[in-house]
Amino acid sequence: MTPDALAALHARCFQTPSPWNASDFARFAADPLVFLLVEGDAGFLLGRAVAGEAELLTVAVAPEARRRGTGRTLLARFLYQARVRGADRAFLEVSARNAPAIALYESVGFERAGLRRNYYLAPDGARIDALVMARDLAAGPPG
Repeated sequence: MTPDALAALHARCFQTPSPWNASDFARFAADPLVFLLVEGDAGFLLGRAVAGEAELLTVAVAPEARRRGTGRTLLARFLYQARVRGADRAFLEVSARNAPAIALYESVGFERAGLRRNYYLAPDGARIDALVMARDLAAGPPG
């Protein structure tokens, strides 16, 4: 997917946090520590691995492709790539209001590790907390 295509899908998936633009995606693509995982036109995940840690930067699944396993597939691929790249632990941030995403992350072994109060700015000006979630990668897939 091109930076423009990534930005277009991201904009279809997010209001909070604000969607990223093509320049944001191009900047990430130029970073050798960042990796992009794509599932056709249905979705993508952007991750980064450095110094034994991996970070899920963003994941987007097209609204019409949700609840078909695309997000879970992308997360499994992220966990595998994180381990291949030497990470022992993975982290992500998610809106505290995004219950479906939180449930998905917990289902693959992520646990709540912290809270960033008022981290995201909603389009209406409201501030939304972000949950920090983490997962140990040494144990492999969750049982």
